[in-house]
Amino acid sequence: MSKKYFGTDGIRGKVGEGVINPEFMLKLGWAVGRVFSRLGSRGSEVPRVIIGKDTRISGYMFESALEAGLVAAGANVLLIGPMPTPAIAYLTRTFHCTAGIVISASHNPFYDNGIKFFSADGQKLPDDIEYAIEAELEKPMEMVESSALGKVRRVEDASGRYIEFCKSTVPTGFTLAGLKVVVDCANGATYHVAPSVLTELGAEVITIGATPDGLNINEAVGSTCPEALSAKVLECKADIGVAFDGDGDRVLFVDEQGNTLDGDAILYVIACDRIRTKGSCSGVVGTLMSNFGFELALRDLEVPFVRARVGDRYVKELMRENNWLLGGESSGHIICSDVTSTGDGVVAALKVLFAVVSGGESLSSLVSGMTMFPQVMINVRRMRSVDLDADPGINEAVRETEKILGDEGRVLLRPSGTEPLIRVMVEGRDQVQVHRLATDLAEKVGHLVG
Repeated sequence: MSKKYFGTDGIRGKVGEGVINPEFMLKLGWAVGRVFSRLGSRGSEVPRVIIGKDTRISGYMFESALEAGLVAAGANVLLIGPMPTPAIAYLTRTFHCTAGIVISASHNPFYDNGIKFFSADGQKLPDDIEYAIEAELEKPMEMVESSALGKVRRVEDASGRYIEFCKSTVPTGFTLAGLKVVVDCANGATYHVAPSVLTELGAEVITIGATPDGLNINEAVGSTCPEALSAKVLECKADIGVAFDGDGDRVLFVDEQGNTLDGDAILYVIACDRIRTKGSCSGVVGTLMSNFGFELALRDLEVPFVRARVGDRYVKELMRENNWLLGGESSGHIICSDVTSTGDGVVAALKVLFAVVSGGESLSSLVSGMTMFPQVMINVRRMRSVDLDADPGINEAVRETEKILGDEGRVLLRPSGTEPLIRVMVEGRDQVQVHRLATDLAEKVGHLVG
């Protein structure tokens, strides 16, 4: 059964369009309160829900609406203001809340917003809870009695708690002294957290993208636009640059030479460091989009690797199945499940910085053992519905391309989840060959689905 409101990562859209409006958020808060009132909470009959947000201007409006709906359903509310998404997962656990709510559209522009949820253990909500919330949304809204209304409290020390947690993920006594780091906070939720973490650990920190005004989140800064960070690293002759996205669950790096390193490179550095410090790395979960060069580099290290569907929840599922502690996406979602329950940009940044400092090598040196393969993706518009796995013409075209690549590349076809498009991706060692093969395959697929 498909869901009416929930996507792969909560509910998201353009502010003022569809359900991204105050009226729906009021009803959503009420529905969430009703569902968790039935489930109960740790040690209490009254559910307690924590709400955080990023820095976009519409967050205040939706925070108020969700708060009113939750209170009307009899739930107590903790407000923590602008905080990274992984911080809300962490604080949901440490405050023993029934659930956590994040008001954010992650790396999207300010005019988008959305709602994400965490369960009591800081994980994404299971499907049965999302279905239950949707069922409540179809019912008329009824308040509890006045005596049973929820209460609201603002948490004043939320950022301090999270900063201390982040610092606790590296060994006691570890210092970044002598390291010059440029931090790009995307004018988002990490603006008052990430610089403090690195400064308190001894780094010389230079910040950009740390003056949010409600409208400039992710605008020409952050992990989706690392050019500004690269330029600043070179200008300041910094040792390293770190870029977060608007809600702080993604991170990318720039090395001392100004080169951008994505999530695959981050996972490689962390995996190598675990081998150096612990003797082994049990395995790594990537996604269908993880670079083939990354897979080969892990193979050389004899580190097991599997691919999940695109989406951090699917990465986490495979990590649990394999009992592995490391996984992520090339976009910069990095999950270190030995220290946290979800993708955390600040924690992942500290893991890489630890590898740089304790290993005594530059970041460019740490990734020198991995050669990223050229990757070309072409969007093909489809005019009819097609099963990519079952269509004989498409399968034959893919086999022909794979035969040419041999063991030196791969082909991936996947439908867009939001548009009538098929994404045709080819990667291999030779840029010219990859571009030619991707163009030829896209043309063949276009004829078959046009």
